[in-house]
Amino acid sequence: MAFDVGQTLSNSQRNAIRNVASSSGVWSYVEPASLTPTWVHFDKRSFPSACISGGYPLIRQGSRGVYVLVAQDGLNTLGFTTGGLDGIFGTQTRNAVLSYQRRRGLVVDGIIGCNTWRSIQEDVIGRGPTSTTIN
Repeated sequence: MAFDVGQTLSNSQRNAIRNVASSSGVWSYVEPASLTPTWVHFDKRSFPSACISGGYPLIRQGSRGVYVLVAQDGLNTLGFTTGGLDGIFGTQTRNAVLSYQRRRGLVVDGIIGCNTWRSIQEDVIGRGPTSTTIN
């Protein structure tokens, strides 16, 4: 289970949510403000992060779930069509990842690991809602 909230709140309100999520003991991961400055991400995960410092998990073709949706939403927002928001990392999502990685000068392997996650998240900041944005 994962949540991305607080997009319309002030920094102090987002920090209050981060503090409550961290101190509750319910969530295994609360994203640092430095990685998601305009929203709050927290989740309960049973898998390792793609980056040593934390963050989203490594996903690839065949992966399913909320993190695939997050990746699809980001890629679509950036103009790399994934074929929709279905939470399934299929061929169209893989092709979008490959195109994105090529364009950004990343390792072109079709896998969303630490560097690709970081790049997608940095690129979508400030883009605002699009026709595929999940609110």
